[in-house]
Amino acid sequence: MINSHDLYRELLEQIHDGVYFVDTERRILFWNRGVERLTGFGRNEVMNHFCHDNLLRHVDGNGTFLCQDGCPLQKTIEDGQSREAEVFLHHKDGHRVPVHVRVTPVRNAAGVITGAVELFNDNSFRHSYNERIRELEDLALLDPLTRLANRRFLEDHLEQQIKEIDRYKLSIGLVFLDIDHFKQFNDRYGHDCGDLVLKTVARTLSGNGRAFDVFGRWGGEEFIGVLRNIDGDALRHAAEKFRTLIATSSVPWQGEALSVTASFGATLLTDEDTPSSGLQRVDRLMYLSKEGGRNRVTFG
Repeated sequence: MINSHDLYRELLEQIHDGVYFVDTERRILFWNRGVERLTGFGRNEVMNHFCHDNLLRHVDGNGTFLCQDGCPLQKTIEDGQSREAEVFLHHKDGHRVPVHVRVTPVRNAAGVITGAVELFNDNSFRHSYNERIRELEDLALLDPLTRLANRRFLEDHLEQQIKEIDRYKLSIGLVFLDIDHFKQFNDRYGHDCGDLVLKTVARTLSGNGRAFDVFGRWGGEEFIGVLRNIDGDALRHAAEKFRTLIATSSVPWQGEALSVTASFGATLLTDEDTPSSGLQRVDRLMYLSKEGGRNRVTFG
């Protein structure tokens, strides 16, 4: 006969969401299969470690590292209040994953707080993204390395979106980014490392956009995002979010955690734009970011 403790543990193992428990010092005491799936970290790698050791390296939308400042778990242990947050965890492979976090205090029979439980789920539009991947594969419109749309698809998609600006009164944003000092990754660590840098940036873009945003690899270390139904302020915020998430990611390579940044240009398209004029403008804005010190967004 299964006792209640084992039954509850098995139920927590079976749920799709990530669940883990910590004590009052934020030492990890339980780590279910959902967390393993969402983070890439196996329980043997994390059990009895402290979450503030920066295992998941949660950041908020401004790039603040919550494990050191503003941790929802720590606040709940201190004040006993449940709370929710939208954060971005750091996957073992290096890219950022958006998650919705819910934290609840754990109390003993006397009502004393003995720790907290964090439950979180993937907040990206993973299903929509996977459907798009299958469609692009069928049409040979997928970049084989990054699994994003390729240049051929981006050119056709951008032309279609410009036609819809006047027809449907849509506002279309265009983002162009180039990985900073990308040649140094290839020269110092080899092309396999460079490929991993490209994949990390691609996963960060695809996992943190909206379901109807399209991201693709334009060529080399350049990427493009086409963002529908967005105004200037929202486009600035989105581009800055992607810049921050890339800058707070890392690329695991032979025991090192390599930092990567990207320079961005962002612009709103008009019904007078052509794909060529829009791309020329956003490319020029990206180079202004390069000239301004890199790892920044220039909007125009």
